[in-house]
Amino acid sequence: MHLAILETRELRWPDEAACERFAQDLARAPGLMNASIELHGSLGAGKTTLVRHLLRALGVQGRIKSPSYAVMESYELAEHGGSGVVSHFDFYRFGDPREWEDAGFREIFTSPGLKLSEWPEKAAGMLPVPDLALHLTIADDDSRQLRLEARTPLGQSLMAALSGGAAA
Repeated sequence: MHLAILETRELRWPDEAACERFAQDLARAPGLMNASIELHGSLGAGKTTLVRHLLRALGVQGRIKSPSYAVMESYELAEHGGSGVVSHFDFYRFGDPREWEDAGFREIFTSPGLKLSEWPEKAAGMLPVPDLALHLTIADDDSRQLRLEARTPLGQSLMAALSGGAAA
């Protein structure tokens, strides 16, 4: 587990519309296109839903596939001058963190672009320190609790750019 947490924030999303507003807000944050964001949470917590809303807010058109079987889906964003690349990872099916290295992901994580990693604990010890770690949990009323953890100065600037969403 990554130890350094520079800043945290707690949010509550009463519904999916709040998740979508958060994604739109995050999409406008300066520096996002070179960030690494980890998404933690149980099955059904909303990790993929958040990624889909974020990709839509960044201008991705057409079908947005979950990378559950392919492990990674990549998107080239025309709105970012053709140089904006988003790599969406889902490490759920990893049985051994070394699969990350064997798949050649080190090069992707050292290249420019936004990296979104679901189930990062399945690649424990292989992933670089994320700029932001997002922890989603399902509340008893089906709302979502979100804990944001800035792990780098870029993560802090991303958090500072967020308007806040619904408070916890």
